[in-house]
This record gives sequence, structure tokens and C-alpha cells, in this order.
Amino acid sequence: MSDEENLVSAISGINSIHIIGAGLNKERTAHTAVGEISQRGWRVVPVHPRDAGATVSGSPIRSKLEEGVDLELVVLFLAPERAQKVVKKLLLKNLNHPPLIWYQPGAADETSINWLEEAGWKLVYNDCIVRFLERNNMEISKIPLPWFRQVIDSDESGCSIWTVHEFGESSDLPVTKVEWVGDLLELEKSNHIIPKYIRGLVNEKENLEDCARRLAN
Repeated sequence: MSDEENLVSAISGINSIHIIGAGLNKERTAHTAVGEISQRGWRVVPVHPRDAGATVSGSPIRSKLEEGVDLELVVLFLAPERAQKVVKKLLLKNLNHPPLIWYQPGAADETSINWLEEAGWKLVYNDCIVRFLERNNMEISKIPLPWFRQVIDSDESGCSIWTVHEFGESSDLPVTKVEWVGDLLELEKSNHIIPKYIRGLVNEKENLEDCARRLAN
């Protein structure tokens, strides 16, 4: 089996693709990649610290990688020096199941590539994730998940507002500070204090999604 065939097999078996550097700037290829990949069925997680809380093609932007949530494929749409910092942070986490790291063209640098190879992590560089999926005609079945967001109330009371949003629902950047944003999977698994708090409010006869929807009313 060729390297390309092995990669096709690996990506066919994952559900989530984290795209680092995907924000609201429509001129950036990371922005357009979110919609192109999500249309093929994958759960796409855009990550951009400045634009967190808004959406790209219906996918909510996170400020950072969520602690406690398994990473399967991390795509770096970053300059080499920034990509190197992300790789270093990931390596320092000592993950039990390291993700596949994908450098978009122009993101790779020899130092971080060497780090990953020495650690035994799988990586790809000098190839575009979108073009790869296109040329191999890859798609998977979509798993529609609602997403949730907590922001500071605009009335300066210091209170927070918890809202629920349906799969694919678009949202502009909130005018107040975003305290947390994530979908149902992150709500179930994240180590962040807010999803942990929500999980603690589940009643005996309801599931987590029902609880999260109840709290938004």
C-alpha cells in the first residue's frame, strides 16, 4: 500500500479535523478550507484566538485546542514560527494518542518536523488537505452536533449568558467576552470549568444535551 493510500485509510477513519489559524478573514485559505472540508462530512473545528465565538461556514471558532478532547488530525494554516509553537505545546502534553499533524504548504519548518519524527508522531507536509481530499474523492457521513456558547452579559452585571445553537447555525462575533464555546462533543469531554459545571447540572431523567438546552431557556 502506498503512502497516499495509507493516508486515505487513516483520514477515512477519523471524525474530527482541527484547523489552526481559521478565523473570520475571508481572504485566508484557512477560512475557505473550513467549509470545503465540512461539506465532505468531517467535524471541523476552527481555532483562532481573536475570532472565537463567531462561526466559519456554520462551525464555531474556538480560542484554543480544548483540554480533555481527543485530537485526531490537526491542520496548521500558520507561518512556520507560529506552527512550531503549536507543535511544541502539543508535544509537551504527552498525549496517549497523538494526532496526525498536517502542515499546509508554507507552514512547515525543519526543527518542528524533526521534533515530531523523533517523537514518533505521524505528519504530512508539502500537501494541501483540501486538495488531498478532493483528488481522493473523500467523504464521510456527517454527524450533526449542536453547539453552545457562554459570554459575559452586555449589561455590565458580571453575569454570563449561556446559549444553544443548532448544527450549521451561523453567528457573528459576540460584542462581549466569550467565556467558552464548543459543540456537544466538547461539552461531554472538555476539562474546562464551564462544561464541567454544565455536566454537574444534569438531572436524573435527562441527558447532557437536554440539560444544556434547558439551561439556555
